Amino acid sequence: LYLACPPLYRITQGQSRVYALDDEEKEEILANGMSAKGKVEVSRFKGLGEMDAKDLKRTTMDPSSRSLLRITVEESERVDTESLLTQLMGRRPEARFKFITDNAEFADNLDV
Repeated sequence: LYLACPPLYRITQGQSRVYALDDEEKEEILANGMSAKGKVEVSRFKGLGEMDAKDLKRTTMDPSSRSLLRITVEESERVDTESLLTQLMGRRPEARFKFITDNAEFADNLDV
């Protein structure tokens, strides 16, 4: 199983556009400066739904530029993993809702 790792940030300056996978990479890009002239704009993606098709294709779908993370599932965890994936990625939104409400221990007064 592989997970595509989209960037967290898009950094633009004029026609120049670069992407940063994390805060550290963003800070490095900003510290070294951009080669174009003009104001530097930093956009943070909160999820794939916020990326336009051009960004998604360039950063996450293109085999020559995407970053993949290999996930290994132990045989002893296979049934539980399949069940969780079905719950989170399946067609039943009420299953996702149940997972969130059951596991959102960090949130006080969760309004869902």
